[in-house]
Parts: sequence; C-alpha cells; structure tokens
Amino acid sequence: MHSSPLTPHSSPLPYLRLEGITKRFGTFTANDQINLEIQTGGIHALLGENGAGKTTLMNILSGLYRPDAGQIYLNGQPVEITSPNVAIQQGIGMIHQHFMLVPQLSVVENIVLGTGTALRLNLRQKAQDIAAMSERYGLAIDPFARVGDLPVGTQQRVEILKALYRQAKLLILDEPTAVLTPPEVNTFFHVLRELAAKNHTIIFISHKLEEVLSLCDAVTVLRRGKVVGSMTTKGSTRQELAQFMVGREVLFQVDKEAGDAAQSETLDRVVLELQNLHVNDDRQLAALKGVSLQLRAGEILGVAGVDGNGQRELADAIAGLRLATQGTITLNGTNIAQWTAQQRVKQLKLGYIPEDRQKMGLVMRFSIARNLILKAFQLLPFCRHWLLQRSAIATNANEAIQAFDIRATSGNLQVNQLSGGNQQKVVLARELAGEPELIIAMQPTRGLDVGATEYVQKALLAERSRGAAILYISTELEEVMAMSDRIAVIYEGQFLAILDAEAATVEQIGLLMAGERSPVQPTPLTTSTEVDH
Repeated sequence: MHSSPLTPHSSPLPYLRLEGITKRFGTFTANDQINLEIQTGGIHALLGENGAGKTTLMNILSGLYRPDAGQIYLNGQPVEITSPNVAIQQGIGMIHQHFMLVPQLSVVENIVLGTGTALRLNLRQKAQDIAAMSERYGLAIDPFARVGDLPVGTQQRVEILKALYRQAKLLILDEPTAVLTPPEVNTFFHVLRELAAKNHTIIFISHKLEEVLSLCDAVTVLRRGKVVGSMTTKGSTRQELAQFMVGREVLFQVDKEAGDAAQSETLDRVVLELQNLHVNDDRQLAALKGVSLQLRAGEILGVAGVDGNGQRELADAIAGLRLATQGTITLNGTNIAQWTAQQRVKQLKLGYIPEDRQKMGLVMRFSIARNLILKAFQLLPFCRHWLLQRSAIATNANEAIQAFDIRATSGNLQVNQLSGGNQQKVVLARELAGEPELIIAMQPTRGLDVGATEYVQKALLAERSRGAAILYISTELEEVMAMSDRIAVIYEGQFLAILDAEAATVEQIGLLMAGERSPVQPTPLTTSTEVDH
C-alpha cells in the first residue's frame, strides 16, 4: 500500500515525543509500546477504529491515566504528567469526546473554573472576554447559559473554548467538528492553522478522513492498541487511511438501491405524520415551532441542521420523552402526541437511537446483555413467570455481539468498559431488534470509525428495504445527503424546506442551515407524495 513516510521537520526537536507508552487494564492492553513524534506547529491526526486506543493514549497525555511503561517528552525534556492540573501547567489542553463539564454551572463558570486564585471573580468581565473570544473563533455561545440546558453540540463548543481560554500550547481535539456546518468547519480550520502558525501544536482525532487530509500535516494510525503506520498526508488517500485503520478495504459509496420490499405498492402508506407540532425545550422555551411532515414506509427522511435547532426536541417528542404543547403526532393513523414513553414502547414497534448514548441510551453499570433487553426484559423469551431467563439473555447478547461487531469478550462485560463506538453499537443492536416500523436515528454514527459507520449505514438501509420508515437526524451534511430520500432542513425550530435528496446541493442546504433561503425557492414543504390529505 502506498504511503508517504514522515520526513524530518525543520525544528531540531519534536514538541511531543512518546516512547514505548504502554497502558493495561487488567489483562487488556489498551496501548502497546506506542511511539509517536509531533513537531512544533504541526497539526497531527490520530486515527483508529473504536477501541484502538486513541482515547486512552490522550487520557495519558492529559493526566487522567498514568502509563504502566514508557516516557513522555515535551521539547526534548522528560515529563511526568500525574494529573490534569499538571497537564494544564505543561500547556496541554484536551477536548474530550465525552465532555468534562459541570452541568449546574454556566458557560463562563465552566470555562474559568480552576484558572485563577482571586477571591472575587468578575464574571461579567470574564463573560465579555469569552463572548469576544467565541466570536473570534466562530463558536457563538451565550456565556451565561446553564451548561446542563445546552444541546450536546453546544456543550462541545464550550469544551473547545475552555481549552483555548487556557492558551494551551498542545491542543488535543477529539471529534471537534461534529457540530459545525461546512462553512463553520472552514472557519474553524482557519483558526487551527493560525494557531499552528503561532507554534501551537495540535493533535486532531477524527473519523472524517477528508478533514484529516485537508487539515493535517501528518497522521498516525492505531489498530488494536499498536501503531500500524505514520505518514504525511500529502499524497495519501482516504482509501489508504481507512485500510490502515480497519485492515481491509472500505467502500465509501452508500448504495441506496431499493429492495423488493421498498418497491412494493404497500409501502406507499404514511407511517408517521406531524401536523403543526410545537415542543418546548428543558427551559420551557419554544424549540419546535409548528413542524409538519409525512414519512412513508421504506423511506429515509433526513433532517439537516446545525446542532441545537430543535433536532433533539423533535426526536424526543416522537419517542415520548417530552410532550408536545400543540399539534399532532400520528403513527399508523393513531394520534400518539399525549402517549407516555412507556405506552409507546409497549404498544408500538418503535426504535429510538438517542444522541447521547451514555446518558439516554444505556445503563452504564449494566452488562451488555442487560442493556440489550432494557425494552423487552418482561417479555418472552427473556422473562418467564417473572424470572429472568439467563440462558436466553446470554444467547441474545452473543448474537448481537457477532452481528454488530461489538468488541467485547462476552455479554457479561459492563458497557462502561467499552469504547464509545462499541457502546453505540449496543444501542443500535437493541433498537433495531424486532423489526421496528419507525426508526428515529439521532446522530447514529457520531463517534464511530469508518468501518462501524459503514456497518450502521448498511443496517439502516436494510431496514429501509424491509419497509421501515426512518427519520435520520444528523449534523453530518454529507451523511444526510448520502442516506436520505428526502431532506428536511431545520433552523430555529422550523423546517425551511423539504428537498429531494438527489436534486439538492451542498450549497443550497448549507444556506438553509444558516437560516438563509437559497435564491431559487426550494421544493415546497408538501411534496408531490404528500397531497393525499
């Protein structure tokens, strides 16, 4: 396989050098003799499958873990990073994939937490500084908002600003662009390049290989805890990088060919219909403002938009996790707007993949096996005469582990011991079980590597071919365009347009995501398939 070997940088010493870093958890070796060099002012990508050891390695750098063996060098000097405070003192800032924020505190309080020793904090002045900084970096945010009330995507912005506020010399970014529109990604990359030009050193962890190739100078690939390759990005391709990551060829093209079921006339029926739906957010402010749509059997309707524009409330309202204040939610002809979540689980064939797998999708201290039966533990074959049937539960777990390539030795393993991507696979395995008629997929590939993303997309397309109606909500515009039959663009709680996916362009959707209507009026909200009523 072709790869461009790393060439010496003009700097005589790398800013960061890892030598023989090893970390074990019991009998499991998460990092195995990791060697890595990153030059001052370099933007270096770290790639690998879920569970490859990337997060463990970065947790060692940021002081959350201590290595069992090996040495870290900064500017040629050996250092011991014994805690997050020591990492900050060494100029290392990390934005974690699962955020390290205090939900009860405001944005400004989270950002300045632990940065000063003054007895009195001038929060208003600090809020002005943070607001100016957020505007400068294109990461708009309300400094006085309570972090616990913010959507996942906005919380990630807080993490990015927190590291920048501490003026980190080594900035570790774990999936930082998941919540940005294409124009915002370009702006953010410009910021990162400016930081690198001022001798900031950046480690960029991403599953988006196109971003890695366009932004980064070099890339190191981990597989099962070991370095399998380091190369410059110049002359490399995403096919090569993907093959390094997963050890096999990865197809990047989504095949949306209709199967026999999807071609059946019976699949022209409306499964889900929303009429004038209004839903409040956690602060009882209007999040959805009169949303209407129809979703048919055998169809994927994508929802595109910047995170925080009502997507979470839309998904939660359909799943029954929050009630509508106005309007109807009709599933197979029945208005379920006022049904509880329990009623929907018991009486409807509904699959819901929430955006936050750890808070909403899983019971972290439960085993894989028990998480897989959370919606069916009272039913046969998992329960008989009010007693859990361990054999059936174990068999179900083993089948799911095989089918979804969950990296675990057995179903008895607690899900909090899995990588984020493997936790997501547990959620998918449970929610796709039982052939649901309606699937709400909220960020279904967030944090997944290319191989796992490919598998999830194929699984959802198979559900579409079977005849399931799928609401596919993602901030990844390319993913929405590839997976969807139609695309609804959401902005500030309203659908600005519902477009035919094949005819829509990135530029057109990008403008709508930013709240601007394209010069040519897009397809009206009621399409030709929605005129029956």
